[in-house]
Amino acid sequence: MARGFGPLQLALAAAGTAAAVLDVCADGWVAAGYARGGRPGLAALVLALRAAGSVATQACSWLWLRSDPPALRPAAPPALLAALHLLQLGFLFRCLHALKVGWNVCRAKEEDGEEQSYMAFLCHDISMLRLFETFLENTPQLTLLLCVILQTSKAEPSQGLGLCTAFLCVTWSLLDYHQSLRSFLQDKYELSVSSSIIYFLWNLFLICPRILTVALFSLLWPYAVAVHFPLVWLAMFLWVSLQGTDFMESPGPEQLYRAMVAVILYFSWFNVSQGRTLHRSIIYHSFILVDSALLALSWLWCRSPSDEHSYLIPVVFAALPCYLLGLALRVTYYKWLHPSLRAQEEGGFDEVDADGTGGGMELPSPSEPDLVNRRMRWLLQTQFSISWPVGQRFLNGAAAVESAA
Repeated sequence: MARGFGPLQLALAAAGTAAAVLDVCADGWVAAGYARGGRPGLAALVLALRAAGSVATQACSWLWLRSDPPALRPAAPPALLAALHLLQLGFLFRCLHALKVGWNVCRAKEEDGEEQSYMAFLCHDISMLRLFETFLENTPQLTLLLCVILQTSKAEPSQGLGLCTAFLCVTWSLLDYHQSLRSFLQDKYELSVSSSIIYFLWNLFLICPRILTVALFSLLWPYAVAVHFPLVWLAMFLWVSLQGTDFMESPGPEQLYRAMVAVILYFSWFNVSQGRTLHRSIIYHSFILVDSALLALSWLWCRSPSDEHSYLIPVVFAALPCYLLGLALRVTYYKWLHPSLRAQEEGGFDEVDADGTGGGMELPSPSEPDLVNRRMRWLLQTQFSISWPVGQRFLNGAAAVESAA
């Protein structure tokens, strides 16, 4: 059975929708400020980043709608849905549709398991799309805003608002995504307040030094970033491709997913493959640490002695301890707060233990007649190392069924 959706979840969903609208308005405000200040190039760049992130997110949303069973699509003509996505309003429409379904769920006098499952299905997709949009649009914009503020040594109100909202959007989207994955587990393994704080902090401490070093590198060589980003992105794309992801429904859209994940990996860790992640994590963080160190050393070595940004030197030296603290918090989270699961079917549920001792975490049985979001099921397996029984397969938008094989 899907988790219960109540007034608190509805309020959070409404806040997320409002935040998405506010983010668009903030981007327009920042771009207008640049245009009025005689910097049309920066205004165009802000809008271009917004457009690129939006187009990729809308494309994913549309591809998912087309692959879902008709019964799970919003009650709207396909032409209207296509037009909304073409106008870059598909994600907003998903959020509003989820609010409508959530409102009906909360108003119902008796809990409807099917409606609860459908609501969970919608929320999982929105969580993933929000993560994509955040890293494709907010994180690059955050780097750009920080670079401009450092260059001018002052922050306009619009820039300050954009900086704060972007930082919160990035870390919150990661936390929301992880909570969405955990919602597949039994209630007692929901993300607690303490684990939420640790998860939020280690992502913040790992992302901030990365953004700072890229912004400082852009401060001296603005056009060199146009070379650095594609090279690192290409390396990440090839690395993701070699891991053999199976997130989308067909090979073509799968390449789009890998391209978007490569952008996420430019800034933050994102696991895409099943199995133990220790070695992959060490490789990734070592690469990012070396790359960020080279960017920071380039700024320190090549900056002018009379540079007015000398006050940033202590900040740069603090970036390494900040990154190491983030890694320490990450180790703390995965050692004591993260359910490392191995599914073992037993009766009506799966016994799962993190340490092989049979401690007994529980997953809802795959045979229950809940709606299955295949995309999130795949990501769940990559995050929690769940191995389903042989022959078990999942259909997107249908109950799990036993393979005829």
